[in-house]
Amino acid sequence: MNMHDFYMGKVFDAYNYFGAHKENGKMVFRTFAPAASKAAVIGEFNGWTEEFMTKNGDVFELCSDEADYNQMYKYVIYSSNGERREHCDPYGFGMELRPAFASITRNLDEYSFTDDKWLASRGKNYDLPMSIYEVHLGSWKTDPDNENGWYTYDKIADKLIEYALENHFTHIEFLPLSEHPADCSWGYQNTGFFAPTSRYGTAAQLMELVDKCHNAGIGVIMDFVPVHFALDGYALAKYDGTCLYEYPSSDVSVSEWGTCNFIHSRREVCCFIQSAADYWLEKYHFDGLRMDAISRAIYWQGDPARGVNGNTVDFLKTMNSGLRRRHPSAMLIAEDSTSFPKITAPTEYGGLGFDYKWDLGFMNDTLDYFRTPPAQRPQCYHKLTFSMAYFYNELYILPFSHDENVHGKAAVIQKMWGDYEDKFRQARAFYMYVFTHPGKKLNFMGGEIAQFREWDEAREQDWDLLKYPLHDSFRKYMIKLGDLYTSRPSLYDGEYNAASFRWLIANGEKQCVYAYERICKEETTVCCFNFSDIPQKISLCFDNPCSLSELLNSDWDIYSGESRTPERISTLTSSQTSGKYTVSLNLPPFSGRIFSKAFQRTDSGRNPAKAQTAK
Repeated sequence: MNMHDFYMGKVFDAYNYFGAHKENGKMVFRTFAPAASKAAVIGEFNGWTEEFMTKNGDVFELCSDEADYNQMYKYVIYSSNGERREHCDPYGFGMELRPAFASITRNLDEYSFTDDKWLASRGKNYDLPMSIYEVHLGSWKTDPDNENGWYTYDKIADKLIEYALENHFTHIEFLPLSEHPADCSWGYQNTGFFAPTSRYGTAAQLMELVDKCHNAGIGVIMDFVPVHFALDGYALAKYDGTCLYEYPSSDVSVSEWGTCNFIHSRREVCCFIQSAADYWLEKYHFDGLRMDAISRAIYWQGDPARGVNGNTVDFLKTMNSGLRRRHPSAMLIAEDSTSFPKITAPTEYGGLGFDYKWDLGFMNDTLDYFRTPPAQRPQCYHKLTFSMAYFYNELYILPFSHDENVHGKAAVIQKMWGDYEDKFRQARAFYMYVFTHPGKKLNFMGGEIAQFREWDEAREQDWDLLKYPLHDSFRKYMIKLGDLYTSRPSLYDGEYNAASFRWLIANGEKQCVYAYERICKEETTVCCFNFSDIPQKISLCFDNPCSLSELLNSDWDIYSGESRTPERISTLTSSQTSGKYTVSLNLPPFSGRIFSKAFQRTDSGRNPAKAQTAK
């Protein structure tokens, strides 16, 4: 590795140099500890006795004749004043199960991927459907044969893939899989940025999980934490006896989660983080990284009043542009709650270089609306129209993530206003609105079965709910909704172009009704909603004669609604009034309806569909 590039922040594969590697048949250990007075390696291969490393500049190195793959080891770092501390390897490819913290040597070439076809054809899905299933691997389902309840990566793969395919999820997004000491942190307080958590197995087993997903046609995204790290003294905190990875100032050194903030003004630290990001894309073939807490990177401590953190913003630009060059088809996704401009603009145009941004404003406004009593919804009406006023500013994902299902916030269905049955009616309409609104989709596990209980990382999902008719019919409804979303191009193709969306009703405050068209070259989908607690009759106005064929009604009785499910597709035809063409229809309380729109030829024989396409 070129150390000058490392000090300048230009290296994206520092993991190929630091850590433990076989070179010429021997295991070579290297660690970056510029302020350390000396360093040693202890491990299974030397009886846990200190073998002192040779210092070359700021790097300590040891070549071992005895060490091999799948063996535990630690670094012993002595500070400048002689204080001794044992550390896991910052660049270690494996770790033992918490609370133990030894690193484990791994052969990353042990597993052979078979996903060449997938990697050659994958893209960023701008004009394709993207329905992301967010999963915490340890609590999706639990293994009765494991005392901790965890399935291994490879053992859970087939179960998870079958479920994702059945529910029409295009991608699975895992909460962080890098090693972490506290189960309750869900992986967001890392100690091993290059080590897949041993809770679920080895590096090769994780590679197998990703490979199997790809061969089944499912993309895989991992949550990545580039802003902060765990306080544990055996990890990065004061690694060489000084604040090497963290800020020395207490004003900015500790995050709101009690973790250490990375000091992005140090280029060696930037190389560490961007190399970790590259590692998961390169070595594990992940299709994207969702970057956690980007608002805390943009602004000091996430507070706009404290100003922009210029060093960190520059780091994000450098990292994203470098990752885009190295992995042009991988997705970089920002969790960002700020109004900072150009999050998803390329860096060459002054942006931060992300491919997508979570639309947390949409999430908050939509949930606030649905928890509001119906009598008060007219005053809140435009919480649901506001999203389209800014939608084209960025490339958005609509997230209803783990954060909206924990810490007393209540699960999504529990957030719905009303009694038990009303919550189901509203949740069906809510998800129809989300799946037909422009933007990619992300939903946390449990939402698809209407789980009322808040998520608990120590318990598996409440699968026994499916023995109850309301929950079972809700699951079937969500499968149908996912099928419609992924099979109708008008619901995703060209959605970041303003011509793909048109409001039909955006001023129905008194009735709490909304309607819009989703448009692409091949088809048009019409979506209508009544979010009041009484039936409503609406009229949709079109420029040309047309007919509407119903595809899905959230109130159909097969989904535990009150409207009779038709035996065959029903069609409504427009009538001409004052030069316009209208279609009148009824909307039950708390309901949504989706229609396929077809044009009818005029008396002159002209096809209005061609005129609309040309327009």
